[in-house]
Amino acid sequence: MKYGILGDIHANLEALEAVLAAMAKHKPDKLMCVGDVVGYGADPSACIAKIREIGATTVAGNHDFATIDKINVDFFNSYAREAALWTRRMLTKEEKSWLSSLPLVELIDDCTLVHATLHSPELFEYIQTSYDAHLSFEQMTTHICFLGHSHVPVTFIQKRSVSFTMEPKITVDPNSKTIVNVGSVGQPRDENPDAAYAVYDEQSRLMEIFRIPYDIEKAAGKIVKAGLPEILAERLRYGR
Repeated sequence: MKYGILGDIHANLEALEAVLAAMAKHKPDKLMCVGDVVGYGADPSACIAKIREIGATTVAGNHDFATIDKINVDFFNSYAREAALWTRRMLTKEEKSWLSSLPLVELIDDCTLVHATLHSPELFEYIQTSYDAHLSFEQMTTHICFLGHSHVPVTFIQKRSVSFTMEPKITVDPNSKTIVNVGSVGQPRDENPDAAYAVYDEQSRLMEIFRIPYDIEKAAGKIVKAGLPEILAERLRYGR
């Protein structure tokens, strides 16, 4: 079984279309999305439609839930809050219903999907240290978990202790547990503006994160035209 995994699309249609075109060349058997389909960008409805069209198994991100008032936007910074409230006004009742139906955690075969952490998925905390990863490893019942949220691709591995790697290609050890942050499609934050996605081949146990360029200026122009904070457009150019 080959899996294509993406997430943190953030209503960036140009990045999403580029990623899906690139991912199709790998011929994945199943597609999975680790959440935050909306937020920040100017094409929330189109991105929701595309994710539903391709049949990706999807979990909820904090921006997805903020858009439908499942979490309090007062905890967001001012730019994220303004984008969430704008998105809330743009979406139809049916689109909001779909977002509301998304689970926090999903198991697909020997893979776990979550947006943020397994030890407190509803709090949308970050896995940024080995100890953070350790807490989620304790909750894992599969050998591999895919997530997002920080927009920075990184892999944590638990054997006797927890280690991490920034290498984009690894062979997953069947005798260990692995947590993969697949990076962000629509708003990378590792100083690389190219969109990110992952492919995991269960048979060969090869997991690889890919980067793909897209039309950043078109996506940025839409953000400005929509009246969203200009910083949300500017940061796309620098990947941070």
